[in-house]
Amino acid sequence: MSGIDARTIYTWSAIMFVVLTTTAGDVLLAEAMHRIGDLGDFRKRHGMLAAARRVLADGRFMVALFFMALSFFFLLVGLSWADVSLVVPAAASLTFITNALAARVFLHEKVDKRRWISALFVAAGVAMLAY
Repeated sequence: MSGIDARTIYTWSAIMFVVLTTTAGDVLLAEAMHRIGDLGDFRKRHGMLAAARRVLADGRFMVALFFMALSFFFLLVGLSWADVSLVVPAAASLTFITNALAARVFLHEKVDKRRWISALFVAAGVAMLAY
């Protein structure tokens, strides 16, 4: 740990919290939208206000919003400690990887080989950012 200072640890901790809360928010939002169904069709039949009420009444949607708000807060914290050229690309890239994993595990989505290879390249890019 001789080359790593406390500010670096705080910055990467904030980035990790951004990644985790964003992934949780994305997964919960996807689940909520799958449960709600085709919103465009519902809006055509019942109107925009009814569609908005349907979305806002879903508990998972509200929890997803909470996690996304947390993600934004941790992003602000990270940006207060480090440069935007590190925090934003690192958080976005790592979120791509965790979203692929979470989609596979929690949503049982089929993640093809091309996405996994892309995730490996993204991970290599984040490693280059870090060093």
